[in-house]
Amino acid sequence: MSRIGKMPVTIPKGTTVAIKGKDIEAKGPKGTLSRPISPMVEIKVEAEQVVVEATGTSRRHKAMHGLARSLIQNLVTGVSTGFSRALEVNGVGYRADVKGRSLNLSLGYSHPIEVLLPDGIDAKVEKNRILLSGADREALGQLAAIIREQRPPEPYKGKGIRYVDEVVRRKVGKAGVA
Repeated sequence: MSRIGKMPVTIPKGTTVAIKGKDIEAKGPKGTLSRPISPMVEIKVEAEQVVVEATGTSRRHKAMHGLARSLIQNLVTGVSTGFSRALEVNGVGYRADVKGRSLNLSLGYSHPIEVLLPDGIDAKVEKNRILLSGADREALGQLAAIIREQRPPEPYKGKGIRYVDEVVRRKVGKAGVA
C-alpha cells in the first residue's frame, strides 16, 4: 500500500468533489476541473474527505494508488486556492509583456516570440518577472516549461529565462581559467 495513497484528501469549505462515471470532478471558487480515474484504484467521497484505495496488490496498483491520490489533491487545491509559478527574464534587451491571451517575448532573436496562454491560466509581467497563475497545476507547469525553453539560462553570463527558485551554477569562462 502506498504511503501517500493512504492519506485522505481533505476537501476545504466552498469546494465540492463528485465522481461522475469514470471521472472525478472538483468545483471551487477558482473553477472546475475533472480528471479520468484509473481502474486500478477505487475512490470514495466521504463527509469532507476523499479516500483512495488500490484494487489490487501488484507494484503497478500501488504506484497508481499514490499517483491517483496526488492528482486528486492537485485538483482540490487548484480549484480552492490555485497554483502559481514565477519566471525571471535575465539579459540585456530581454523583455516580456502580455497582450490579451498571449505572452510576447523579446529574447535577442531576430523575431519576437509569441506564446499563447491556455484557458484558465493568467500571466502578469512585473519588471523582469513573469507570474503565471491558474487552477490546473499540470497545464501551468507545462506552460512554464515552454516559456523557459525559449531561452534556457546559460551558465557563463546567466542570461535567459529561469524559474525564480532555480539555481543556475555559473561557470568560469576562458579568461578566468589562467
